[in-house]
Amino acid sequence: MKIAIASPTYPASIEDALAQIDRYAGQAADAGAVIVCFPESYVPGYPLDLGSWPRPAASRLAAALASAQQIAARRRIALILPMDWWEGGRFLNVAMVIDAHGRLLGMQIKNQLDPSEDARWEPGTARQIFDTGGLRFGIVICHEGFRYPETVRWAARNGAQVVFHPHFNGSDTQGPGNTEWFHPSNPYYEKAFMMRALENTVYFASSNCATRYPESASAIMAPDGSCLVHAEYGRPGLIIADIEPARATGYLAARYKPGSLDMQR
Repeated sequence: MKIAIASPTYPASIEDALAQIDRYAGQAADAGAVIVCFPESYVPGYPLDLGSWPRPAASRLAAALASAQQIAARRRIALILPMDWWEGGRFLNVAMVIDAHGRLLGMQIKNQLDPSEDARWEPGTARQIFDTGGLRFGIVICHEGFRYPETVRWAARNGAQVVFHPHFNGSDTQGPGNTEWFHPSNPYYEKAFMMRALENTVYFASSNCATRYPESASAIMAPDGSCLVHAEYGRPGLIIADIEPARATGYLAARYKPGSLDMQR
């Protein structure tokens, strides 16, 4: 089974984001991938100024989602589309899951916001597992996967073979950025990719934009923590890996004993 991770450029507009989604979905489908994941808040683009970045109207976001569903159906590939979303008057950071027929399977809301995001989005309160194309997976969004490993463990303990991790780190205007994959002096982000995979015995697949000054690369990690493939810094494109779902046993996650952390009296 093949899975794909997109490393697009930062979108200039919602229309530009949809054009890149269409292009990379087509490339992933042509390569035989069953699903392709995009970076955090890719529609309309992660806000570069959290305090003053305008919130798109609900109608524009709904129209963008409908267009993405059409792309998935035309390209015949499942999409994980991270985007902003209005729900019941609440502004949310979500990842929409669309199957290869263009059907919306649901969404994962970002539950654990970075403290800097508290004034931008409202957090979700639930997690879920998705099934499509013979693949069972969970989604954790950026800060959740980096700072809250329990989110990945939850997915692994509930049968996820892959945990997808859309995120946004880096800048097109402020540097320096990473130059060598997994270098000891890099920020900890890529080390977290490895840890989330090996501490749960599942695949961990992370998507980031290709910025001029990146702080992490898109990558797909195997259940033993090894890197199957990673993107080149600053170079837009697609990475694809052949995975063996049977290797994603969730063995270490299943052995976790929550009660063992209770205080002894």
